[in-house]
Amino acid sequence: MSRHLLCLEDLGRDGLRRVLELAEAAELEPLLEGRSVGLFFEHPSARTRNAFEAAVFQLGGHPVSIRAEEIGIDSRETAEDVARTLACFHSVIGGRVGAHSTLERMAAALDKPAVAVPIVNLLSDRQHPSQAVADLLTLRAHLGELRGTTLAYVGDHNNVSRSLVVAGAFVGMRVNLASPPGYAMGGAELAWARSLGGEVQLFAQPAEAVAGADAVYTDVWLSMGQSDELEARRRAFAGYGVDEALLSGAGDRAIVMHCLPAHRGEEISEELLEGPRSVVWEQATNRMHAARGILAYLMEQHEGRAR
Repeated sequence: MSRHLLCLEDLGRDGLRRVLELAEAAELEPLLEGRSVGLFFEHPSARTRNAFEAAVFQLGGHPVSIRAEEIGIDSRETAEDVARTLACFHSVIGGRVGAHSTLERMAAALDKPAVAVPIVNLLSDRQHPSQAVADLLTLRAHLGELRGTTLAYVGDHNNVSRSLVVAGAFVGMRVNLASPPGYAMGGAELAWARSLGGEVQLFAQPAEAVAGADAVYTDVWLSMGQSDELEARRRAFAGYGVDEALLSGAGDRAIVMHCLPAHRGEEISEELLEGPRSVVWEQATNRMHAARGILAYLMEQHEGRAR
């Protein structure tokens, strides 16, 4: 098992179970007391930065957030040298990056000299692990035991949906994905997801994916770095918005989820986002609890205190 958390697979089932347990704990030891955590951001961040800074503080540590221009990965310094530098000062390093390979290079640089500092993925183009942990916390609060429940994701198959597929595999939750042609999970990735034990189904029509679901999830159609694709994506995703008509086909008590930021009137309607079945602000709050669970878990592993 990796000491870094670049993807949810690095945790495995047992690791994810422990992270959730720590995230839900009423009190935790100050595992970061007298220590700092370096958090660097190649992209702007609202929820992730606030969540991790608050979580570090709750664990007794000091968060240090770093903007892209302050370190200049692969322009001012290589990703490897940035990792080694940050490891001189911090007990954990978190990175929000465009390319997942940046995190992999940084982790490899620390593995070579065996520097005992883990790296956490705060978002990359491959996965968004902390978001998926927050989503599981939200789902557990509303649905209880998740094994056998169904989550329907409607929209672009991206870092968020990819993380949800892995999370679903680890907790026994079915995941239905509805995406337009060209924006859906590919066959090789589907086989990989199922090899993890995931029960994943692909649908071309949102109504088919949502039918009887316990939770309906969506995300923006246009992610950071894709601004030149705006009009093409709006055309491709026409008919993939989550609204009252689509939700009517889900389970009677189905909840509505969105990782934010949201574009009202595109991927989700104003009525649903602000309606009584929406849990998006609980998801946002749970980002902090998820971050605390992840950091506590990594410190447990580092100090050999895992249960």
